[in-house]
Amino acid sequence: MKLKIKKGDTVVVIAGNNKGATGRVLMVYPTTMRVLIEGVNLRKKAVRPSQQNPNGGIITVEAPVHYSNVQLADKKGKPTRVSRERSVVNGKTVVKRTAKTTGEEL
Repeated sequence: MKLKIKKGDTVVVIAGNNKGATGRVLMVYPTTMRVLIEGVNLRKKAVRPSQQNPNGGIITVEAPVHYSNVQLADKKGKPTRVSRERSVVNGKTVVKRTAKTTGEEL
């Protein structure tokens, strides 16, 4: 399935423990329908000693959130649905994403 959220988009979490949180998308996993958001859904992880972390210990990492629990944020930072419009410019198909709430391009 083609996801409407891309890497670098600003999204709002609309469901779950992190409801209301806003962040930038770091990675999109289309096969599992999950997105990794900067500063959202933080988890503790035990790490063995390595060259990067010589002492080991417990670190905080971001965990992916399911795609259905996030929505794109418009220019005002409010969650919005997305419409896609295709047009042909100079023989190439161009896809524009627009916000349903304000009608402006994302």
